[in-house]
Amino acid sequence: MNDTTSMDYRTLETLRRTHPAWRLLTAEHAPLIASFLHRTFIEPNIRTWARVDLASRLDDHLYALRGQLGEEAFPRASSHYLDDWASDEHAWLRKYYPPDSDEPHYDLTTAAEKSVDWLASLGERQFVGTESRLMTVFELLRQLAEGTEIDPATRIADLEKRKAQIEVEIQRVRDGQIALMDDTQVKDRFLLMAATARGLLSDFREVEHNFRGLDRDVRGRIAGWEAGKGALLEEIFGQRDVIADSDQGRSFRAFWDFLMSPTRQEELSALLDTAFALEPVQALAPDRRLLRIHYDWRAKSLSALSRASPNSCAAIWTIRPGWRTAGSCS
Repeated sequence: MNDTTSMDYRTLETLRRTHPAWRLLTAEHAPLIASFLHRTFIEPNIRTWARVDLASRLDDHLYALRGQLGEEAFPRASSHYLDDWASDEHAWLRKYYPPDSDEPHYDLTTAAEKSVDWLASLGERQFVGTESRLMTVFELLRQLAEGTEIDPATRIADLEKRKAQIEVEIQRVRDGQIALMDDTQVKDRFLLMAATARGLLSDFREVEHNFRGLDRDVRGRIAGWEAGKGALLEEIFGQRDVIADSDQGRSFRAFWDFLMSPTRQEELSALLDTAFALEPVQALAPDRRLLRIHYDWRAKSLSALSRASPNSCAAIWTIRPGWRTAGSCS
């Protein structure tokens, strides 16, 4: 399996011409676009804006820039820029109409978020930790080895070894020999946690984007379907099962089940509170919005989950209203 992009010349040339992320980086007003998208969507972790609110924020952003660069800078209206950025040519914003709303809304696309995140990563980091990443590698490999071991004797031997190590550590604590992390180790682990937690928010946007594409495919099949209604329903619900049983679907469902556990939510809140109370962490001046990151995960995953299980019947009734009959689909 290889999820990375092929780095041959033709592939990269095609990406340079067609991929929205690359086009954003080379756009004439890239600093304007990236700074506004980061400040408005990514930094506050707001996934969608109504047009009037987003245009107002862009007006403020343009006003501040014109004060620095001159009144002639960025002469167009904010609404023009928003529509331009949401056009098929650029695709940095997604323009859509929520249910029961006549006002357009805008969401940041996955491609634009990747570009902005990459630009943000170019700055020098105050601290580059490596120990926690190395430990993560070892821990993941250990989980792979243990989770696929089918020999009971080997598994029992490993558990006995870990049990002995825990008993030794318990005795050391009883003897007053308590091993504590130093400040560097605390910072290292906290920064890795923060980066991973924020990365999940970007992952949700990409998952939702993928599910939205599947939903479009379903609606396209409905519009062009020439056979009977029963065959169409069987096809659509079969496809929905395929989505749920895919690697992405299984991973997302496992995450959702974990996140929705009240016990896990309380545990995560307590652990975050403990981490933020540590002096080495406070010295980093961390973003306190991380204290609510699990609620942001939940909001993001709810949106993606709605795409994972689209209301296929609603789509059918919208596109083929003549097929609607009582009791035929729910």
